[in-house]
Amino acid sequence: MGLRRWALAAAVGAAAVAALAAGIAPRSARAQADAALRVPDAFASITDRARRSAALFLEAGKVFQHPRCQNCHSGDDQPHQSEGRPHRPPVRGGADGVGVPGLRCAACHGEANYDAAGMPGVANWHLAPVSMSLRAPLAVICAQLKDPDKNGSRTLDDIAQHVATDALVIWAWTPGPGRRPAPGTHAGFVALMRAWADTGAECPRAP
Repeated sequence: MGLRRWALAAAVGAAAVAALAAGIAPRSARAQADAALRVPDAFASITDRARRSAALFLEAGKVFQHPRCQNCHSGDDQPHQSEGRPHRPPVRGGADGVGVPGLRCAACHGEANYDAAGMPGVANWHLAPVSMSLRAPLAVICAQLKDPDKNGSRTLDDIAQHVATDALVIWAWTPGPGRRPAPGTHAGFVALMRAWADTGAECPRAP
């Protein structure tokens, strides 16, 4: 009887470990992939300037297509949260991107993360314009970034300055407990964007 119980316990334990591994392994692999962001020098071997520029943007695109950025660059009037789910409770960006009258973003989102309640926050929390959706292929995102009619009349220098200094952009690497930060580091992302601009701001081909 003792041997039978031991065998049953061992089988249950093995099944639990297998189930745990099945649930955790994809997240672990994803977290490791998220953490990686190559530096501009990693693309120095690409001698064709246009190809190197497009490759730099593809690497920076790991940030653009991450939930920390896509949630606020949703492409419509509704922000998302967590891993891309619609915001709960349902809210709207409104005419100025900071909420509708009576339900402004600042009513919940302060100037810093409030970890006790799991509430993210940073100064000037707001929804990005619809024209700057990051829920799109990277070729489309790249074209939007360079289009003054969609990027807020920004030059390439303005864009580099924006990603370097905007508080909401920087927040993506310190989003608080329970949220995956954007890939790499903020400094690494800025370096990629500057290198992309310096090499002609070429866009990757559409799939």
